Amino acid sequence: MLERSLRTAILELHGKQIGIRQIARSLKISRQAVRRVIASQSAQPPPILRPERAEPYRQQIRHLYASCRGNLVLVHEALREAGADLAYPTLTAFCRRERIGEPVARAAGQYHFVPGQEIQHDTSPFRALIGGVERPVQIASAVLCYSRMLFFQCYPTFQRFDCKVFLTDAFVYFAGATLILMIDNTHVVVLRGTGQDMVPVPEMEAFAERFHTTFRAHEKGDANRSARVERPFSFIQNNFFPRRTFTDWRDLNVQALAWCEKVNATYKKHLRAVPRELYAVERPALQRLPLWVPEVYRLHQRVVDVEGYVSVLNNRYSVPEDWIGRTVQVRETKTHVEIEGFRHGHVRHERVIDPIGQRLTLPEHRRPRTSRRLPAVEEKAILDTLPELADYVAGLKKHGRQHLTLALRQLLRLTREYPRDALLSALREAGHYGLYDLDRVERMVLRRIAHEYFRLDPDHGDDDDER
Repeated sequence: MLERSLRTAILELHGKQIGIRQIARSLKISRQAVRRVIASQSAQPPPILRPERAEPYRQQIRHLYASCRGNLVLVHEALREAGADLAYPTLTAFCRRERIGEPVARAAGQYHFVPGQEIQHDTSPFRALIGGVERPVQIASAVLCYSRMLFFQCYPTFQRFDCKVFLTDAFVYFAGATLILMIDNTHVVVLRGTGQDMVPVPEMEAFAERFHTTFRAHEKGDANRSARVERPFSFIQNNFFPRRTFTDWRDLNVQALAWCEKVNATYKKHLRAVPRELYAVERPALQRLPLWVPEVYRLHQRVVDVEGYVSVLNNRYSVPEDWIGRTVQVRETKTHVEIEGFRHGHVRHERVIDPIGQRLTLPEHRRPRTSRRLPAVEEKAILDTLPELADYVAGLKKHGRQHLTLALRQLLRLTREYPRDALLSALREAGHYGLYDLDRVERMVLRRIAHEYFRLDPDHGDDDDER
């Protein structure tokens, strides 16, 4: 069938009194085709009047499509069982032409934004290698709708505290805020309602007022409304994370910020511009930041445990020992954990982002432990009384089976209760044979005392008996 342009050319050449043979030769078509076009006197190709083989089964196909849940293979089998002589390609072509099972096509619209009008914010889950371990990651992203400036950070979880931390960093990065802050219907911000009826949490509404912006949510099911921020997620996951290693969360977010700087300074084909250059136009229209941007924090009330630690999100932070049992106030910020002991002082720790049960101890919060190499009080008293026992004390510390402190206390008692000569004699003999059982040593001392200090004169003893 000849196209409309050829048919138009034939009619125009025929109107100029050019012969059929010359027209056919010039357009490289047959003379019969030229004659048919001249006879029709129409540039519109004639419609193809060919009956649809599946037309008699239209209602049956629609019914089977619904009952078979859109499976055309099952629809074809049911038609064949009912006696319909239809090939599977005939059935699929008929369904495509008649749009059976296809949603009604609607023309896509466009959203136009003026400078300073809107920022779109959303999050997306991902898995990344952090410290050599694959971890779940929440990617939080914000995009200026006019200039397409991109900013994103990553968090292990994304709660209301994390949302305020991220949005504060985003406003500081953009050096301002927009009139509208578009979000999806997330429970982090939304108290109740969806879309135009969304009511934000009072805490988040007060946060937005600080930066002179307003939270808005797109209608449920209308994700295209936030397409400015939805589109970069695939770009981030496929271009930022591959071939990058991260030691911890801080390293990840530092690299993310450097990557955003690079991307925002790159020419974009679909914009035909560089986002940084468009941002130069948009920046004067942004809402100015307050003179003082307060640090986002989260408050906790805790009681110091018996070990001198305060637990925050499964991590434990040390405090002075004299705070044990006291109630303290914990202020958790983006980078630090500050513990306020009211009138007793203030403690500041580096914040651990992961809830991994880590214990953080500051050196000044623990008394220095006595080294085992230093002589104990009992050992010093023994050596001051009997310096000759230095070798035996050294052997007792090395080979004694009793607890060292108890053994030294028992030896100190022996030096104070028994005569010097008897004790030294017994200990020299015990040291010679490697005997460090002080109970046996005490019995040896008692035997020596019995022989040397309680010896009686036999004659004097007989006189006493006679009396």
